[in-house]
Amino acid sequence: MKDREIKVRVSDSEGVAGAAETKEVVEGAVREEAEAKKLATDLEEMRQTLLRRQADFDNYRKRIERERSEDNRRATARVIEGFIPVLDGFENALAAHREDEYESYRKGFELIYKQLLENLAKLGAHRIDPLGKPFDPHLHQAVDRAETTEHADGTILAVFQPGYEFHGRVLRPAMVRVAVHPGGASKGQAN
Repeated sequence: MKDREIKVRVSDSEGVAGAAETKEVVEGAVREEAEAKKLATDLEEMRQTLLRRQADFDNYRKRIERERSEDNRRATARVIEGFIPVLDGFENALAAHREDEYESYRKGFELIYKQLLENLAKLGAHRIDPLGKPFDPHLHQAVDRAETTEHADGTILAVFQPGYEFHGRVLRPAMVRVAVHPGGASKGQAN
């Protein structure tokens, strides 16, 4: 703020005292204005710091939620992996006794088996059913091959053990028999 001249008609003794007083008022106003600017600058810095802290906290919260969700999925996947052998046991028990005297026993097992599959599906696990589809080494494990010209090369002909997926992650690959055209493997070995 610029110093202003104040024109006042007063006696000489009053004029000297008034001028000193006016100078003090002007200097005080200049100091207050400088202090106000400093406070405004400090306030803006605080606002910017607060905005950065809020953004950091939001990022932290999102990361924690993501990690919590991933931890939950990993724990669920471990539980499902533990139930897969139980499913295999049910399938074997259901396939073993087809006689009439085991019919009521078999119906009970089928009901329990169905409930177990439904609950695993609710958790996000699903069975890999590759029969008739092309072989995919990420989803299937070839344990046998059959030479044939009736099916396309690499087609899955039989499933020995079903595979399971959980949210896109293979918990266990399906064990399968794959079709191979006759002479296809020997041609590759001859080269």
